[in-house]
Amino acid sequence: MSAARPSIAIVVPCYNEADRLNPAEILRMAATPEVRVLLVDDGSSDATAEVLTQLSEASEDVDWLPIRPNGGKAEAVRHGLHRVLDEGAALVGYFDADLATPVDEMIRLCHKLRANPDIHVVLGSRVALAGRTIDRHAGRHYAGRVFATVASQILDEAIYDTQCGAKVFRSTDALKGALSNPFNSRWAFDIELIGRLIIGTPHVPGIGIGRVREIPLRQWIDIPGSTIGLMDFVRTAFDMFKVSADLRRRRAALGKRD
Repeated sequence: MSAARPSIAIVVPCYNEADRLNPAEILRMAATPEVRVLLVDDGSSDATAEVLTQLSEASEDVDWLPIRPNGGKAEAVRHGLHRVLDEGAALVGYFDADLATPVDEMIRLCHKLRANPDIHVVLGSRVALAGRTIDRHAGRHYAGRVFATVASQILDEAIYDTQCGAKVFRSTDALKGALSNPFNSRWAFDIELIGRLIIGTPHVPGIGIGRVREIPLRQWIDIPGSTIGLMDFVRTAFDMFKVSADLRRRRAALGKRD
């Protein structure tokens, strides 16, 4: 990677993505001015490491970080964000390796955040509006609405889509504090991250909901081959209780309402 690092860094968690990763699109993202890409290999057992090595060799603005053994998406994202923050990126984000959120949409979210200095977090949101292409399996959509309702109750804030895998953050002490400890959930970590940012810590004030914006995506396509199975949904439902308890504890420590 170049000595003068671009100011926007996108983390892409990868687990057994050798057959689904689109190298041309990853390289196109890295060719965008001011953008670099960090691919995090979360203990893959297929040829993902070889693909990521080739990508990093093809562009000075693509790097990859191996994690062994597999720690789950939450830790892959957390380690990746830590890495790019330590390297000095001004804006950091993550999105899914299957490119359900297209590269152009991820770049648009980055530009939205950069253009609004009072905003610290931009969340991609899958809202089926006229003129937009949101292609989502019906069962996943309805399960997601139930999940989102519970998530909003846990956060005590009305957020439509906490689980869309496209998010961008301004580099702040609040973000670094939110990432300082491992997440309680492998899959519902998005809720934890948002909650930690809003609430803050005894040493770093939270950003509050006023600095968070949801941006409806123009396109999002449900990609076959998801690694999330039925048991993952069951485990995630259990994890939600742990996330809720952790956020309640954080609010209590700061004397905030539950």
